[in-house]
Amino acid sequence: MFSFDAGIGFNLIFGSGGHIFGMTGSSVRWLMAGLGTLALALAACGSGTRPGASGVAMAPSYVAAPAYVVSLPVPRVMTPRRNDPPRALVERVDALVRGFPGIAGVAIRAVDEGWTVEAGGRRRMPQQSVSKLWVAMTVLDQRDSGRLKLDDPVTLYPADLTLFHQPIASLVKPSGYQTTVGALLARALTQSDNTANDRLLSLVGGPSAVRAFVERKQLGDIRFGPGERLLQSKTAGLTWQQSYSLGNSFEIARSRLSPDVRAAALEAYIADPPDGAAPLAIADALARLARGELLSETSTRYLLSTMGASVTGRARLRAALPPGWSIQHKTGTGQELGRRNAGFNDVGLLTAPDGRRYAIAVMIGDTTRPMHERQLLIQAAASALTGYRTDNRALASTDDDAPGS
Repeated sequence: MFSFDAGIGFNLIFGSGGHIFGMTGSSVRWLMAGLGTLALALAACGSGTRPGASGVAMAPSYVAAPAYVVSLPVPRVMTPRRNDPPRALVERVDALVRGFPGIAGVAIRAVDEGWTVEAGGRRRMPQQSVSKLWVAMTVLDQRDSGRLKLDDPVTLYPADLTLFHQPIASLVKPSGYQTTVGALLARALTQSDNTANDRLLSLVGGPSAVRAFVERKQLGDIRFGPGERLLQSKTAGLTWQQSYSLGNSFEIARSRLSPDVRAAALEAYIADPPDGAAPLAIADALARLARGELLSETSTRYLLSTMGASVTGRARLRAALPPGWSIQHKTGTGQELGRRNAGFNDVGLLTAPDGRRYAIAVMIGDTTRPMHERQLLIQAAASALTGYRTDNRALASTDDDAPGS
């Protein structure tokens, strides 16, 4: 073991910083004692010589090596810092979820401090337009690999239109509408435009490509559905027809279904959402995004800045932020049947004035409570987080989001 150069042996055993790799204090003392004994033994063998180039006997060069080793102080064993979450925050989040009438989950992951708080965060719930995040990441992942560019041209035709919230529809003429990958990405994330998102989805290779990205990046319990057309029509109890993309044709067709058909379809969706995800998995994915573990640095910055320009959900997470905080987020709003709603969410990154970042996912999977109360739950979760850093907990009570946004 010690027949090689002293400097190399020193680095292999101790590392460049002089720390003994993977050893406890007792192991270190045992090693030091052994090395000291070896040093004496080697010194005792000092009469042994080897011939030099001139034939003159030379002392073995390795005899002095243990002297460097045994002269080092025993390294101090460091105890890893515990990253326990703030107890008051744990209790507050748990009370919020337990007290809400319906199925809800909250997950908060401190990006820079390492702790996690969750209540109901392991249960899979409908994402709705939160799933646009995974489409965007797949697009940017393909950008990172050179498969596409943000300025690549894309043409939209009437056959590309979807349903619900699609502001771009007014621009799409029979001859088509010329745009770019980057412009579609901005519309999908900032306006939650369903047509923009579905066109990007087809561009990257369909739902299977997004699922492959989620699996390859090991994002955990996150499903990706079949796209807006099929997801929303099945949730309503309909079979998709392209004519539903025009005006309010989808809503008219849905209203003609029997209540029993609609109720059964919604119940099936809530019980096993094809776009379901656990809030904890989403918070973890957002934390990893913020740390640069999912995309290149430029793509990460681009995605977060685009999420920061979102105009949806002004009465959700954003409404509870005190001055000095910033947000990059994505909302999701599901269909309603009577008083029942399936999917009302807001997920994102909240950054405190001191720069510390927190990934948060607040998801309501099933409830009959009115929109105002759903908004207040999301605001209260954000206030619980910011309140552990600041006393400002102002709330708001208006929203402008439509299903699918």
